[in-house]
Amino acid sequence: MAQDDWGCAVRRTILEQFPAGDPRGSWAAEEFAAARRGEGLAVEVVMSLEQDAFLVVVPQQTADAGR
Repeated sequence: MAQDDWGCAVRRTILEQFPAGDPRGSWAAEEFAAARRGEGLAVEVVMSLEQDAFLVVVPQQTADAGR
């Protein structure tokens, strides 16, 4: 589980993933994210090195980790 800048655990729901090796790079992920934002969802595009993909995620704050 990822942590934010304040040390809080962040759980993310993955809506879609796009291969990092795509000739258009992150454009497809950014276009998908823009469409979701137009629907009112707070989404962001992140790079997963483990999956070698751009992920469109909905971040969800969870309880403080280790506090």
